[in-house]
Amino acid sequence: MTAMTAMTALTAGARAEVLRLRRWPALWTLAAAWLLLNITFGYLFPYLSYRNGGGFGSDGVDPGRLLGDVLPETVPAAAVQGMPMFGGAILFALGALAAGSGYGWGTWKTAFTQGPGRLSVLGGTLAALAGCVAAFVAATFAVDFGIALSLASVEGQAIVWPAAGDLLGGLGGGALILALWTAAGLAVGTLTRNPALAVALGLVWTLAVENLLRAVSSLLDWLAPITDVMPGTAAGSIATAAGAASVSDGGSPGVVDDLGGGAAVTVALVYLAVFVIVTAVLMRRDVA
Repeated sequence: MTAMTAMTALTAGARAEVLRLRRWPALWTLAAAWLLLNITFGYLFPYLSYRNGGGFGSDGVDPGRLLGDVLPETVPAAAVQGMPMFGGAILFALGALAAGSGYGWGTWKTAFTQGPGRLSVLGGTLAALAGCVAAFVAATFAVDFGIALSLASVEGQAIVWPAAGDLLGGLGGGALILALWTAAGLAVGTLTRNPALAVALGLVWTLAVENLLRAVSSLLDWLAPITDVMPGTAAGSIATAAGAASVSDGGSPGVVDDLGGGAAVTVALVYLAVFVIVTAVLMRRDVA
């Protein structure tokens, strides 16, 4: 296959996957669920706490801080704070469903036997999912800026925009966090070929197992080096580097500061590459 032919096949695969995902109700349901969670925990609860003088786990917190958390200057931190756990679980489900449904509906079997090849199918799927990740991040920041600007206007606060570095860090960090979990879901979905099982495994891991292991590691010293390099730890540390408060400082669940920003990004990129490679190996060895 020549380079031109391979590129054509990849482009065709990406268009086919985008068409499949775009017409897929699950994609829009997951997107709506994430935005609802982001708005609820990032803006609704903090603002209600500010207006009521406390509540929602923020008793004793300075009202000025509560108000500052929902203003435009803090959008990068607010946007990424829910991504390590809640956003990660949702994007894991997206990746798992993309792979599992490809097998369950027979679309990948047809592409494997009659289409341009397995790696072209994988490349198209990865490109389509990358577009989904970018859209999730862009929509999150757009919605958050809209809400923050509205609240600043209602409260009579001056509009202070986040620094360019903070904004880029939030965008890049958020994209890496969601891409990491999407790739993990794609790998598990390809391994199990069962979307329901893959989604269940992802939810258990992202919402329970990693948090339990991190809690236990505070009692077992030998476990700490293992939990420090888990994908959730890397994702949570990236969120902290982007400005989100860690759970130990009253931040969202899943946001930790176990790794520095550079180390967290490195670990996340390694996991991202490993998940993609595992998916590719599984697809090449698969007998559709």
